[in-house]
Amino acid sequence: MIAVPYVTALTTYFSYGLLFVFGQIRDLFRKILDWFRSNNLQQGYAPICLGFEDFYKRRLYLRIQDCFGRPISSAPDAWLDVIERNSNDNNKTLKRTSNISRCLNLGSYNYLGFAASDEYCTPRVIESLKKFSPSTCSSRADGGTIMMHNELEKYVANFVGKPAAIVFGMGYVTNSAILPVLISKGGLIISDSLNHSSIVNGARGSGATIRVFQHNTPSHLEEVLREQIAEGQPRTHRPWKKIIVVVEGIYSMEGDLCKLPEIIAICKKYKAYSYLDEAHSIGAVGKTGRGVCELLGVDPADVDILMGTFTKSFGSCGGYIAGSKELIQYLKHTSPAHLYATSMSPPAVQQIISAIKVILGEDGSCRGAQKLAQIRENSNFFRSELQSMGFEVLGDNDSPVMPIMLYNPGKIPAFSRECLKQNVAVVMSAFPATPLLLARARICISASHTKEDLIKGLEVISRVGDLVGIKYFPAQPKEQQQEEKTSKLD
Repeated sequence: MIAVPYVTALTTYFSYGLLFVFGQIRDLFRKILDWFRSNNLQQGYAPICLGFEDFYKRRLYLRIQDCFGRPISSAPDAWLDVIERNSNDNNKTLKRTSNISRCLNLGSYNYLGFAASDEYCTPRVIESLKKFSPSTCSSRADGGTIMMHNELEKYVANFVGKPAAIVFGMGYVTNSAILPVLISKGGLIISDSLNHSSIVNGARGSGATIRVFQHNTPSHLEEVLREQIAEGQPRTHRPWKKIIVVVEGIYSMEGDLCKLPEIIAICKKYKAYSYLDEAHSIGAVGKTGRGVCELLGVDPADVDILMGTFTKSFGSCGGYIAGSKELIQYLKHTSPAHLYATSMSPPAVQQIISAIKVILGEDGSCRGAQKLAQIRENSNFFRSELQSMGFEVLGDNDSPVMPIMLYNPGKIPAFSRECLKQNVAVVMSAFPATPLLLARARICISASHTKEDLIKGLEVISRVGDLVGIKYFPAQPKEQQQEEKTSKLD
């Protein structure tokens, strides 16, 4: 858990308080002016946007919306082209300009560099587009299944170490549409408190009872499991029909690895099913890219349901569920995402197959192994350098996701805009994606980054960090940094 320094928490609350008070005063004046301008206030419709979310958007988000959703005009490689925008109405609307900024990309999920043109993948993707089409224009259950879909499912099952797999056209839907199929009323979902929104929405849509355990804390998971098994279902106290424990391999907003061995041991002890979301870990960690199971020494057979996406390490779109043959066959007959949604685009499918072949070395080269070694080296180097500079960086070693804590709302736009001025593109994460106090800049490292790219990014972030005041820890002396680097090499 993140321990927010007292002074930082106090100043952050004070900043949000000021924004809230001035926002309420502006809303009051707007109501008074609207009352004088029109006597016919009842139009017959209730306001479609009302409540705190609307207030937050108008009075807080719009002030800094230029820091989010920046359009790009190139592939999300190590460097990318960001389209500049301006506003003539105090940031209420943003208009694109013809100006382009060439920026170092520290925000995309392009972990292995497959999102850009690749010597092996790209020609095969183009060929698949010529042979098939951009879309199948049909669902998998109708006329939308082509040979490549079946081939991809076999490759995925083999890659993650499961008997069978099923693929879907969208990663978010893989969680939100599958969980309601796996469990319903009378079942129990025990979810990590920081699980992704797709898991949260899928759990809510299932109708099952939901309980939450403290983030990445196996002891609390066991406590919750034991308590819920003893109590049973609400009101009736009957035994639960089934229990599913849902965790992520790498948590996308924290960058830390889940404590999978301990969690799997607890699931086995209490006969609960385990559901592992490897959206950010599959292809990115492990000696051969097979995710946290390989990295942490867990047999994939011990995890009941493996989920992952193709939007990060594989440079494509969609997601998968891998498990027993009985489970996959059941999903093919019951999942709305399989029965009703248009099947994956053939070029997207070919991109994934080609990327897996490169990772496995089936392209006849060792580029896959080199990419995996590079992403690990780049991630650990960048993380250690940020920490030595005095930044508060979340996450674990080997994880390519590294959030830099900002806290104060005024530092969100300051950090983002200053980095952009110096040609570094970063992604900001704030409420409601994170708790109100815990705003951060989320850095994502790629195997396509060179050492020079990383040093350039570190220099800019260090300068901006000094300017904005987000180095919450004392920087290590250069002599100590050199000793640590030497010890790591030894």
